Amino acid sequence: MTATAGTVCTGASTAATGHAPSYPSFSSYVRARGPVLLRTARSLTANPCDAEDLLQTALAKTYVAWGRIEDHRALDGYVRRALMNTRTSQWRKRKVDEFACDELPEPLGLPEPDPAEQQVLRDAMWRAVMRLPDRQRAMVVLRYYEDLSEAQTAEVLGVSVGTVKSAVSRALGKLREDPELSPVR
Repeated sequence: MTATAGTVCTGASTAATGHAPSYPSFSSYVRARGPVLLRTARSLTANPCDAEDLLQTALAKTYVAWGRIEDHRALDGYVRRALMNTRTSQWRKRKVDEFACDELPEPLGLPEPDPAEQQVLRDAMWRAVMRLPDRQRAMVVLRYYEDLSEAQTAEVLGVSVGTVKSAVSRALGKLREDPELSPVR
């Protein structure tokens, strides 16, 4: 992705300004943040190839504006805004074929799950989590119920990221083996 990003961005800058200024920090930015930005682009589209194209377009726009961006600490926000604006423009331009019909088609797929069964599953999962040792339970709750990253969990608990990774891995292994959760599998 990095080599392509540089090529696309250089071409965009040349077209916009008539010459290709050199921004070595742009290349290092793309190398360092490219995977994170690609994840963001993938969350905006259903197709991975479209996500790559979306990111390329946003990076091209960023490259053109690179000299005007005063606060390089806010680059992720700038690129994310470019991703959103580009995706919105693509969405508005797409052609939508709509056909009126007399009857609505029946929804395809499975019937809605029973709320009572979902509650039973949630209760069983919570009981299994409560049976974990205190430290593992705290890490699982912070990681998956509070949606903290491994680094954030480690910081809250005052341990290393490696400790969080290994303890969460062991906790998930115990949850997989929990007999009360076996019907779910």
